[in-house]
Amino acid sequence: MPLPFVFALLLWLLFAYLLRSSGALSTKPFLMLIGLCAIQSIVIGLRWGYGVSELRFVLPVLAVALPPLIYECFRGLADEAQTSRIRLAAAPLAALAVFVLFLVQPLLIDIAIIALFIGYALALLKLAHAGPDGLDLARLESAGSAYRAMILAAACLLLSALFDILILLDFQWTSGENAAILVSNANLFTLLLIGLAASVAARSQAGQERQPGSPSAPPAPQTVSTAEDADILKRVDALMREAKLFRDENLNLSRLARRAGLPARQVSGAINRTTGGNVSRYVNDFRIGEVCRILTEEDSTITAAMYEAGFATKSNFNKEFQRVTGQSPDAWRKAARAPDKAET
Repeated sequence: MPLPFVFALLLWLLFAYLLRSSGALSTKPFLMLIGLCAIQSIVIGLRWGYGVSELRFVLPVLAVALPPLIYECFRGLADEAQTSRIRLAAAPLAALAVFVLFLVQPLLIDIAIIALFIGYALALLKLAHAGPDGLDLARLESAGSAYRAMILAAACLLLSALFDILILLDFQWTSGENAAILVSNANLFTLLLIGLAASVAARSQAGQERQPGSPSAPPAPQTVSTAEDADILKRVDALMREAKLFRDENLNLSRLARRAGLPARQVSGAINRTTGGNVSRYVNDFRIGEVCRILTEEDSTITAAMYEAGFATKSNFNKEFQRVTGQSPDAWRKAARAPDKAET
């Protein structure tokens, strides 16, 4: 089986897994992105593997739809309220622009595609500048993974633009002798990585809590904790201790800020400046404390305590437990029970 079709099969399997595990509604943009990558991989296989030259008109149309869709996926994790009809129409508008260029100035198509990829890559990097806490609508437990997936997606767009430049130069210098190799062995890996990044980011998506028309405030410029920060942290601490919000495995920054009655950026800024860590680490400190309480006071398994405290994955739980306590969960429980055994 040609390599493009192997990659397409992997992407469709990823599509099916995500659809089955997460549902179509919550991950629709990411499913569209993975599906587009799979379709593009099939078209590349037919174009360069079987010489279906007519598809050379289809590839640019599919290619230009990719960057706007990638950006919209991750932008939706950052702030749903900022979604606009113009951005939602960017992908079909880009495809229409390529079609027009085919008719009036086909020589500009490659340059336009390269500029589009680089432009959206820079837009993603700008979005990433706020760090994991900038992804208000991602679950706090997996916001770091979604953030890394966004960086990977931006890198893939830049890499794809680089290979498009190499292909353009190859046509100029060797009449396209190496184009098939460049496309099949380079852009295909980029499509697969984008699909994987979309899958990781989609699984981090939580329920949408932000009210329309209530965008978050811009990040505060100060880096030193203030009295206002202390008051905000006190309010959030009370929510954590009294309402036990940390037990919600789908908790995200947007939901936390809404319960506190404050803008998301104000909450994350206060936590960052006061604790020296991000919101995810702050919440996980409460979760680890709850796990320790459960293991000390109740006859519960480590796994049951983990889920009850709000963790969704064992890998993240083990990493955070080691960070907070300096021990593995099993070692901590044995050490905590040692005094009881000694007394008996």
